[in-house]
Amino acid sequence: MTFDALTLFGLVAVSLMLLFYAFEDNSPWCILGFAVACAMGSIYGFLQGAWPFGLVEGVWTFIALKRWQKRRLTGKPA
Repeated sequence: MTFDALTLFGLVAVSLMLLFYAFEDNSPWCILGFAVACAMGSIYGFLQGAWPFGLVEGVWTFIALKRWQKRRLTGKPA
């Protein structure tokens, strides 16, 4: 099995999403990391040609950013 750069980018994106999601109760910065990883996943989806995946990951990016903002301002889990 060979990995091209795009496949490796996608693997890193979804791995970071999993990692940050698992630890997002620990810090609002993990929620922000999750948002960035979702944006990476969205970029991967569009570049790979799977635009529905790219679109959904883009929506998750904005949801995570709103959760990060709320958690940062209130200090409570979103």
